[in-house]
Amino acid sequence: MNQFQEMATYIAVVEATNISAAARRLGTTKSVVSRRIQQLESRLGIVLFERGKQLGLTDAGQTFYHRSVQLLADLAQTEEAVRTEHTSLHGRLRLTAPMAFSVHYLAPLLSEFMLQYPLVQLDAEYSDSYANLHQENYDIAIRIGPLPDSELVAQRICTNRHLICASPAYLARRGTPTDPNQLYQHDGLLYIQREPNGMLQLPVNGHIQSFRIGRRLRTDNAFHLLAAAKAGLGLAILPAFMAVDAVAAGDLQIVLPAYSPDGGDISAVYRQSKRASPKIQALTRFLSEHIGQPPRWELAILPYLQAG
Repeated sequence: MNQFQEMATYIAVVEATNISAAARRLGTTKSVVSRRIQQLESRLGIVLFERGKQLGLTDAGQTFYHRSVQLLADLAQTEEAVRTEHTSLHGRLRLTAPMAFSVHYLAPLLSEFMLQYPLVQLDAEYSDSYANLHQENYDIAIRIGPLPDSELVAQRICTNRHLICASPAYLARRGTPTDPNQLYQHDGLLYIQREPNGMLQLPVNGHIQSFRIGRRLRTDNAFHLLAAAKAGLGLAILPAFMAVDAVAAGDLQIVLPAYSPDGGDISAVYRQSKRASPKIQALTRFLSEHIGQPPRWELAILPYLQAG
């Protein structure tokens, strides 16, 4: 058995937290993965896993995992360095990203990236659900918003400003709120994952406070929120990259800009074992440079933000 293959199998099992998920990631069977782990432990003469309902690592297993990750990362970096001395980046890159951002900005940028690196083969899947990078066969995920603590590596690409928006027709009919305490008098267009209980979480003097708003619409689809806001149905919190065109066209107005909620960042996220991947580093660098800071979409709405 190739020692590097054993290490790669072991890393997959540790990161996926179970043998079945590791087998799916590796494109093999559960029995093959189990046999490789048994052979590895037998060859090393140590126990790497604490067997139970969930696989846990022994102290030796922790040490072997971290050193294996570093060793394989160094090997991958060495191979890529040799290749790229004479050729461009090449090979398959598997990516997952949220739908709304991809439609508006990411898909065109990825096309530019592929033109710059013609030997890269991209597999891109779009969903607003978080993919489990430990159990699914992705190299990198583009994620929006605050990131939970995890062992994944996250590289910030840019900020993700959020805006409270409504149509001019709605504001003419219902009035423009000048204080968050007035929101209860208004119709809310709510994103289920962010405002499941009809409460908006807004910053006030450096602290997050909750404000009740009427529930006119609840949806898990950002495009529906945008369409409903433009139609004059109420107030919606939208990421700037979605709202910018409607604001610039006069179809939406920014409301309560001083209380815009924190949208976190747009980040590239990947497993520790992918840290040294030149393709991931090239893509992250490309996106950061082409989006800019502040993001290029915010440049079109700066006058509206300043006017607010």
